[in-house]
Amino acid sequence: MLQAVGIVSEYNPFHNGHLYMLKQAKQATGADVTVAIMSGNWLQRGEPAAYDKWQRTKAALQGGVDLVIELPEFSAVQPSHLFSKGAVDLAAKVKCQWLAFGAEHPQMDYQVLTDHQPENPADFKKFDRPYASVFQDFLFNETGIRLNQPNDILGFGYAKANAEAGNPLALVPIQRMGSQHDATRISHASRIASATAIRQAVIEHDLAAADRVVPTGTTTMLKNDQMLTWQDFWPFLRFELVENPIEKLHQIYQMTEGIEYRLKRAAIKAESFTEFLHLVKTKRYTYTRIQRLCTYVLLHAASHDMLQTATYVRLLGFNTMGQRYLNQIKGHLDVPLITKVTDDVVADTIQMDFRGGMLTQMINGLSQDYYRHPIIVE
Repeated sequence: MLQAVGIVSEYNPFHNGHLYMLKQAKQATGADVTVAIMSGNWLQRGEPAAYDKWQRTKAALQGGVDLVIELPEFSAVQPSHLFSKGAVDLAAKVKCQWLAFGAEHPQMDYQVLTDHQPENPADFKKFDRPYASVFQDFLFNETGIRLNQPNDILGFGYAKANAEAGNPLALVPIQRMGSQHDATRISHASRIASATAIRQAVIEHDLAAADRVVPTGTTTMLKNDQMLTWQDFWPFLRFELVENPIEKLHQIYQMTEGIEYRLKRAAIKAESFTEFLHLVKTKRYTYTRIQRLCTYVLLHAASHDMLQTATYVRLLGFNTMGQRYLNQIKGHLDVPLITKVTDDVVADTIQMDFRGGMLTQMINGLSQDYYRHPIIVE
């Protein structure tokens, strides 16, 4: 029987740090198969993926991933606790034995943090600070553990979600290597760089720098495929915010505390997405929260759209080992395995993924769901 390790990923783009993580995950677990639980065309911090889900799937398979499954949009574009819950749920659905993830502090005691959750999170609602920072201070005062690094926060989310699900997965935190996740420059002294720095190098047409820190498959993608940014979607977002009445904007998921008024005023004034973000930003509203709200606006996402549990597994790609694993588990899945998209599949199952894909398709011109089949890499 083949055993699989799941890896929650965005691969935006797949780089040498991800390659290191992949090798470490297999070494630490002895797994035969690596399964990437990968976000589709919109990402956790409320950003469009720089390259579409098919381009990133191909690069990941060429980099050594065996099987790529899409993390649904309603989980992928969420605060960390809901993102983590969706990822854990999907990894368990495809019968992974382990879940591996990068962490700034892999020795962190997640159980202690879980045991010291506040009884009533609503007590932490303060309008002069983001909820996350108030919550982190509470945990630090209770446990002495500082939970303020992005991958540590996600790791805690995985641990909490896994415990709540009855611990179907063995968690494997792996020390994150290289530069900080938000570092904007590629170091000449390292073969590992952040995805942020790689995307910045592409924007500056410095593909030589990017080439040093990514595998061959990613190099090909960076050279040949169009990279997307929020600015590409700004005209659509601006239209939605200016055109829609306040009452309709108020119905968007997580549109609370009257922020829809602020978004509308900023959209009227701003000439670029960057300017828009600066106009909306306050101590209370982080850039990430604003970007996620903007994604929900483009997706026309209401609470019932986003607060879902996956009732399907969407297959994006596989290699020979991944195919062997699929053959092993497909008769034991308790949800449909989607390999082909029809009108009924869109209407009944992947509606949110389809909306996100259509937005991407409007920019890069490539179909994201209809007429697409899983990518196969030998």
